[in-house]
Amino acid sequence: MEKVTKDMGILDIVQAHPESVAIFQKYGMGCLGCAAARFENLEAGAKVHGFDADAMVAEINELIGA
Repeated sequence: MEKVTKDMGILDIVQAHPESVAIFQKYGMGCLGCAAARFENLEAGAKVHGFDADAMVAEINELIGA
């Protein structure tokens, strides 16, 4: 399974790994349908929401078994 990276698009991650939605919500990114989610990568979203992108990537990859 392909690993998720912080330079991947938010919607690309969610579409490839729907189970990741729970982790996005945990980090306060529950509005995955907003305009920013369409063009931002995970790292940019992390900066806006004030959390560590590397930690979130690690959690998603653990969840998906990558």
